[in-house]
Amino acid sequence: MSAPARSIAAALGLPEGNVAAALRLFDEGATVPFVARYRKEKTGSLDETALRAILERRDLLAALAKRRDAIRAALTEQGQLTPTLEGRLSACQTRTDLEELYAPFKKRRKTRADKARELGLVPLAGRIMSQPRQGDPHADAGRHVRPPAVPDVDAALAGARDIVAEELAADPRHRAEVRRVVARHGLVTAKLVSDHAEAQRFRDYDGHDEAVARIASHRWLAVARGEELGALRVKVRSDVKRTVEHITSGCGVHPRSPYRDELAAAAADAVKRLLLPAAERVARAELTERAHDHAIDVFAKNLDALLLAAPLGSVSVLGVDPGIRTGCKCAAVDATGAVVGHGTAYLVGRNRPDAGPLEKLLRAHPSHAIAVGNGTGGREALDVVRETVSRLGLDTVVVSVNEAGASVYSASELAVAELGQFDVTVRGAVSIARRLQDPLAELVKIEPRSIGVGQYQHDVDQGKLVRRLGDVVESCVNRVGVDLNTASPALLGYVAGIGPKLASRVVLHRESAGSFRSRRQLLDVAGLGAKSFEQCAGFLRIRNGTNPLDGSAVHPERYKLVERMAKDLGVRVAQLVGDGAQAQRIDLVRYEDADTGRETLADIIAELDKPGRDPRDSFEAPSFREDVREIGDLVVGMVLDGVVTNVTDFGAFVDVGVHRDGLVHISQLATGFVRSPHDVVAPGRRLRVRVVDVDQERKRIALSALVD
Repeated sequence: MSAPARSIAAALGLPEGNVAAALRLFDEGATVPFVARYRKEKTGSLDETALRAILERRDLLAALAKRRDAIRAALTEQGQLTPTLEGRLSACQTRTDLEELYAPFKKRRKTRADKARELGLVPLAGRIMSQPRQGDPHADAGRHVRPPAVPDVDAALAGARDIVAEELAADPRHRAEVRRVVARHGLVTAKLVSDHAEAQRFRDYDGHDEAVARIASHRWLAVARGEELGALRVKVRSDVKRTVEHITSGCGVHPRSPYRDELAAAAADAVKRLLLPAAERVARAELTERAHDHAIDVFAKNLDALLLAAPLGSVSVLGVDPGIRTGCKCAAVDATGAVVGHGTAYLVGRNRPDAGPLEKLLRAHPSHAIAVGNGTGGREALDVVRETVSRLGLDTVVVSVNEAGASVYSASELAVAELGQFDVTVRGAVSIARRLQDPLAELVKIEPRSIGVGQYQHDVDQGKLVRRLGDVVESCVNRVGVDLNTASPALLGYVAGIGPKLASRVVLHRESAGSFRSRRQLLDVAGLGAKSFEQCAGFLRIRNGTNPLDGSAVHPERYKLVERMAKDLGVRVAQLVGDGAQAQRIDLVRYEDADTGRETLADIIAELDKPGRDPRDSFEAPSFREDVREIGDLVVGMVLDGVVTNVTDFGAFVDVGVHRDGLVHISQLATGFVRSPHDVVAPGRRLRVRVVDVDQERKRIALSALVD
């Protein structure tokens, strides 16, 4: 078993053999979705979360090893690398431990201790450190007086104490102890800068005082943002007395030594001047890193829910992008998402809306549904559209659609490539329409950070955020599966083993050679070899192809196994696919072996029962009260239907149709204790709520969830 596998298994609490198998598969070029779905026998059925954690830990260990090697080389060059230091270096398990060990050896500006050493005060510092039982500190110090550099005894003792303080502060044991004290007993304090332009925004944090060990990630990010803007003064404070006592008791002060007071004073100085500031910086860095990771996790959960929102399906839709000054852009798309008509209707900001262009579009292109963006003017436009549909006697579903990111897409290079013949505003309406048809297929075209379901998303480590959200999109796309003959390059790019370049080649091949009739034809695409085919084939669907299994999640490597099953049942494969009763007759024990375990067989049976099944919920249109359009229409006690737009650590934001989301605090989400809002709600879910409070001045709405 490799050392990385052992280390990762221990850190994650996973079986070593399963971790080692996963690492081997990744080294061979396997992707997370492929391993999770099609290599369960090798990994002990580790899910995507565990597999991604293994990859993340592997990369962390590699980065740690690289930094350890760099520090080792630097210490060797300085002539400082002793066997003891090498042992400590090898024992470091975190980046913080490494940096703390190396800190005393970094090149730095000349310190007070350096100057004292140059003045020849090292022997006096040694006397203080050794704590002899006999002697006179002042007499010893007198021998080092050399005016004007060392004018008197007090100056000599002060210089010696500076050397001792620096030596104490360089001791890894003391540094670790002070970090522990700060982490356990430190406090985060915030004070409002009352005359700052952003003071009103952060007034809730004026006088905030909370333990470092208990502060929630979202509160740390909030005060950190206030500090960055200059609206808050934030400190990590420590119990100086407690910390001094800890270090003094551990640095060898002897009660009967005449030098005890000098060592105690040096220890106190080391704590206040050197150790505590360093430990407080580490505490802030660790709070920030932890908060970033947690915020990214929240964003990832929200994005996952939004991408897997219920699709309306392949039906005609008319998209409406609300606008006040320039009108509402309307675009009709057919069941495939192709634009069949567009126009501009002035539905908002007027005493008498002009719905004529909308009516014309509806007559020319009858639509199963109308998707109205929920941006500025969205609620007013929604009401006018509903009135128009009712007046025309149409049986058309009218739905408010979250348009976050639509404007970003409409101005992107991808939108130009797809819809370059249309104005940028029309592209936004097309995106809104397609988003109702299939949220996943449309949202993958937008940079995940622009979708707007994060928590302090602009404050976190952007590299980590991009990687994590990319993983979420990849996971969602592969869980749902992709129609090979209709998918856009953006959607295909997230299929395991393909990526953006191959996705473009697949689409070019499809356009030149015609629709794919079988998965095997993928091997005709330039640059798509056997390994890529192995990784991607199971996640691609071909409807009504030459092989019925190509429309399912059964991997081509298992086709012969299914053919054997069909033969044993006395039916053709085409008869077996989609026939749940026949599939249930299969005796799994007959087909189980070292490479094909019970879970893989169960997956195959499930696919034969419902080939290419979509894991997403069925679509259900939300509805808002017609008499509630603005925040001023809300009354405490009012009961409303809403749609969850974002979930944070402290609750869920809900759209109730007034262009200002209300907050259901975590304490108001259920009748019992809620550990995390994500356990109860998710973006895109419908939620019935009661209005608890309305703060018109601050544009805040407090809600409580009504639980059945």
